[in-house]
Amino acid sequence: MLLRPEFGTLARNTVRRYMQEMGIAAIYPGPNISRRHLDHQIYPYLLRGITAAEPNHIWGIDITSIRMRQGWMYLVAVLDWYSRSVVSWALDDTLELPFVLEAVDAALAVATPRIWNSDQGSHFTSPQYTQRLVAAGVCISMDGKGRALDNIFTERLWRSVTYEEVYLYDYACPRDVRQGITRYMARYNGQRPHQALAYQTPVSVSFAPPPVTPGASGGPHDLTTATS
Repeated sequence: MLLRPEFGTLARNTVRRYMQEMGIAAIYPGPNISRRHLDHQIYPYLLRGITAAEPNHIWGIDITSIRMRQGWMYLVAVLDWYSRSVVSWALDDTLELPFVLEAVDAALAVATPRIWNSDQGSHFTSPQYTQRLVAAGVCISMDGKGRALDNIFTERLWRSVTYEEVYLYDYACPRDVRQGITRYMARYNGQRPHQALAYQTPVSVSFAPPPVTPGASGGPHDLTTATS
């Protein structure tokens, strides 16, 4: 927003008051939600040269922040990279670990992927989190430095949630956020066509017959069949 020269200099509080009166809010990044815990074990990155070949091949998990009129909510989602389906999600008004574990448990109740990828944030390196994946027989993968684009599928999900839901509504309280995200996730999975999926919905791809890979062998967790 630019001011004409004749307005002169305005104090910050004056601009803030005018913006509030006009219902204008600045758009800026939320809190840093991906801090590392130096005492936690870091798992190697497993996805170099690998492309998701079928549903439940590679899942990714990430956290984003959602702005309310006062304060923030935090959204965690588990995404199937092949079908773009949101396998599970959870919301909380704090960044404590339990809501992440809730999403993990809900996802593993649906299916078990071969590879589960995340960044190296403290939520995803915590023993309570990694022990669940190890017990399920999942291969844990963690992004390293310089691999910010590896979670591009989840970043696209966050962009869609932000522009198609969050920016369109003025969330007054956590209840508004939960209702809005519940509404959006149902539409995203079951009704919204995706260009990358030949304009199919994630749900329709998730339940489609898996593609046949010539010469493929091995069990569902054999990484030798994971290359594209």
